[in-house]
Amino acid sequence: MAEPLVVVIPHRLGQAEATRRIKDGIGRARGEFARVLTIDNEKWDDNRLTFSARALGQSASGFIDVGEASVRLEVTLPWLLAKFAAAAQRVIGHKGQLMLENKK
Repeated sequence: MAEPLVVVIPHRLGQAEATRRIKDGIGRARGEFARVLTIDNEKWDDNRLTFSARALGQSASGFIDVGEASVRLEVTLPWLLAKFAAAAQRVIGHKGQLMLENKK
């Protein structure tokens, strides 16, 4: 089994605002990446999102923990998607940082 892909993104928003932005971002991602990514299951339990998704015909599952000062994404990828893990980690980190910037 492949190692999980882990991305930690620091923020200064507080837990409630970061959670709101993550929820909004997932909604946008459903449309923006609909051709390559399908989110099958999504369940929020307090400040943890547990999900499963499909990309390139492969299934993956993971969670997002939203904390007061950081967001941690952990997703276990099948071997085919794991080949793209480094690139995915950079993209997720960059997009996540943009989403969690402290904009006024």
